[in-house]
Amino acid sequence: MTFSIVAFDKKTREWGIAVQSKFVAVGAVVPFAVAEIGAIATQALANTSYGPKGLTLLSMGFTARQTIDILTKDDEDKEQRQIGIIDKYGNPASFTGEECFDWAGHIIGEDYCCQGNILASENVVKDMANSYENTPGDLIDKLFAALEAGQAAGGDKRGRESAAILIVKEKGAYDGGTDIYLDIRVDEHPYPIKELRKVFEVYDLCILNREDPSDILELKGDVLKKVKEVLKNSDFYSGKIDGNYDTQTKEALTKWLHTNNFEAKERNDEYIWGSIYRYMTKTN
Repeated sequence: MTFSIVAFDKKTREWGIAVQSKFVAVGAVVPFAVAEIGAIATQALANTSYGPKGLTLLSMGFTARQTIDILTKDDEDKEQRQIGIIDKYGNPASFTGEECFDWAGHIIGEDYCCQGNILASENVVKDMANSYENTPGDLIDKLFAALEAGQAAGGDKRGRESAAILIVKEKGAYDGGTDIYLDIRVDEHPYPIKELRKVFEVYDLCILNREDPSDILELKGDVLKKVKEVLKNSDFYSGKIDGNYDTQTKEALTKWLHTNNFEAKERNDEYIWGSIYRYMTKTN
């Protein structure tokens, strides 16, 4: 009752899982990942112990295929299980039990695997794989594209309910304190993938440093006046609306950034990210 993709980006050393299902809180059941160890999606009649046990096996040096073989060997219900794994080397492996409800199956590609059960058709995983391979951008862009393609092909034939995306990389958190780069979920929603992207866009704007380096605006002239106007209308600034980027303005902008969860988007020069400027001017 789920379709997912597990993937690895060699350049950035990111491991990720994207999943959607007609099952509540799928993000709490299917995805497991640890940076520099690997990523796992456990689904169908999900054996949630496959997540932590599988990551332990991967940390011991077992490959994705070996890990699946070990996990399923003594599992009496293995024919009702489905699992996809990427190990620390980027090797993918999948398993679909013979008793999983139709349509059920998987596709294994370079550095990724797609799997699903109770799907509208085989086209769900085929289109996911094709979209993943042909979408430019980083792992986030490719995982979202795969998820959206799977749904466009019919997805879970029982319907939609929840979706999640989890990506890990070493010191991936905004402050470097953990390896969780992205972990967002949507539950009990008629269009969970669409809502997941909406939530992601807010998170991306606030937290992730994915901006185009050229998308910056100098804090001078009309740009600065507009920033001051927004700050004044929001009660962060009480000075003149002019082109002087003084200490009062800097302090007001810093306070506004911190209040609106944009600490990660602070700059130490006299420029502002275009994305932040557009957000400021759109909401005020």
